[in-house]
Amino acid sequence: MLVIATSIFSLLFSTALLLLGIGLQGSLLGLRAVQEQFAVDVIGYVMSAYFAGFALGTYLCPPIIRRVGHIRAYAAMAATASSAAICHAIWIEPITWAVLRIVTGASMVGLYMVIESWLNTLATNRSRGQFFSAYMIITFLAMAAAQFLLLAADVADFRLFALTSVLLAMALVPIALTRITQPTLIEAPRLQLVTLYRDSPLGVVGTLASGLIMGAFWGMMSVYSRQLGLETIEVAQLMSATILGGALLQWPIGKISDLMDRRIVLGFTALAGALLAWFSIHSAELSNGGFYLVHFCYGGFAFAVYSLSVAHVNDRLQPGQSLEASRNLLQLYGIGAVIGPPLVGTMMERLSPAAFPMFLAATLVMLALFTLYRISVKEPAPAETHEPFIPVMRTSPVAFEMDPRVEPEQSAPPPSVTDGS
Repeated sequence: MLVIATSIFSLLFSTALLLLGIGLQGSLLGLRAVQEQFAVDVIGYVMSAYFAGFALGTYLCPPIIRRVGHIRAYAAMAATASSAAICHAIWIEPITWAVLRIVTGASMVGLYMVIESWLNTLATNRSRGQFFSAYMIITFLAMAAAQFLLLAADVADFRLFALTSVLLAMALVPIALTRITQPTLIEAPRLQLVTLYRDSPLGVVGTLASGLIMGAFWGMMSVYSRQLGLETIEVAQLMSATILGGALLQWPIGKISDLMDRRIVLGFTALAGALLAWFSIHSAELSNGGFYLVHFCYGGFAFAVYSLSVAHVNDRLQPGQSLEASRNLLQLYGIGAVIGPPLVGTMMERLSPAAFPMFLAATLVMLALFTLYRISVKEPAPAETHEPFIPVMRTSPVAFEMDPRVEPEQSAPPPSVTDGS
């Protein structure tokens, strides 16, 4: 039991280091790209490349992990991500950065897969919910804390890139020392969106909309903040406030959705997010507290769209279908995340920085209207089929095996430990 507890801590600690590094890198690249005077639409494509690599990695990484084993694959991917991080400071050029972002995204999804596979190995049917919650909490908190690492040095300095590289490399240490047995082999996802859309059109559209707005947020929020004239510490505070809003407000929103027609809550959440995104254009005129509060609340509603969409799909499925459906939704989210940054970057370049929040608002309004349409033509899912809402954040398809909504026979095998892997 002590070995298992130590292993869980090691895995979560490794996750925190990874997310501190990748969270710092995302904001750093946006700020540095503005300083290097990259065109905003070009920045959008560069930032989008990470999500393209992430999607590609979900298909490339499982065969690699099966061939060489989890620890060796993890070591190779951590070294690759760490090397790519430092290369951004050596070759400051958009095409090179885009290639490095693809490499980083593909490496990161492989790293997530290995960690999540081991967590699944340790989790019992009774503890899967606790493991999943702990993993998601660490994910949110690490991404929020990563923003303040921007203050460790000047954005123009080499040291922030070096810090990113160190964090990604150090995430290898807890995994290299693990005593957990080799996890279950990882399978590449099978994309079946037509079937999923037939079962839950709103869930599919909501997931795509979430990918669009969250891809734009992760890729372009720091760029937008800099164009507003914010200092680095203000950018860090703004990013962190939005992420923490997403972490804290999802739970009450989700619990309300468990008690009523979830589509109504999803539609209200999308509309509220749209209004807050539109209002954020003028929120810079508020006091500092009011400015950050607007974005905190926006984060709460915007982050909840993906979780609500996944929960709504699960309400419509037959037992045993939830794991494959969740994996498909994750891929769809990734498609939206690839499209979001270059689309909003082009709008900002052609129009003005205000195109960023207007894009978020327009996307959420269209989702709210589609939700209203679905409510008008389809009866709500029976209350007895409601699956409990669980806040989720995009990592890899393997994470959903810990989701307590997944049928026990679909999840990981019982835990065991060994002296090596």
